Amino acid sequence: MKTKWLFPHRFRFIGWIIFIPSAILGLAAMYYELDIISLIKELLFNAKPPTGTLTLEGFFSAGSQNMTDEIAGVGTIVGLLFIAFSREKVEDEMIGQLRLEALQWSVYANYIILAIAILTLYDNAFFNVMVYNMFTVLVVFIIRFRWLIFGTTILRYEKPA
Repeated sequence: MKTKWLFPHRFRFIGWIIFIPSAILGLAAMYYELDIISLIKELLFNAKPPTGTLTLEGFFSAGSQNMTDEIAGVGTIVGLLFIAFSREKVEDEMIGQLRLEALQWSVYANYIILAIAILTLYDNAFFNVMVYNMFTVLVVFIIRFRWLIFGTTILRYEKPA
């Protein structure tokens, strides 16, 4: 089967390495107002360097914008894309069909959640749902696809009575 749009299998592991810290960073930025740029500035430039030396301080002084949520969001998206769209060790037509079914299922779930949120939530609660909704398609796809793979693996190895 030709799978030219899928990442190599090893990207799934790389995706988990990117996704987990990015998701934790995003949650910390959202609920605890973590500012990673200020933290880096404080760690790197707490002790004043001697005058006339070359420093990276200019790189971090572009503005006082908190970029933590942007960094976390992009990291989360990249990690989830790597996890979701990496090849399986054996990529055949059945896996392709399961992948398609899981993707369709996740799009339906995403828009059902969105419709319910539009009808029931307002202000900050709606904003929070919209933030999480950006990642819902990929998260539901990964969960559903892994569930389908698990189910077919169990069925393949069951011994007939």
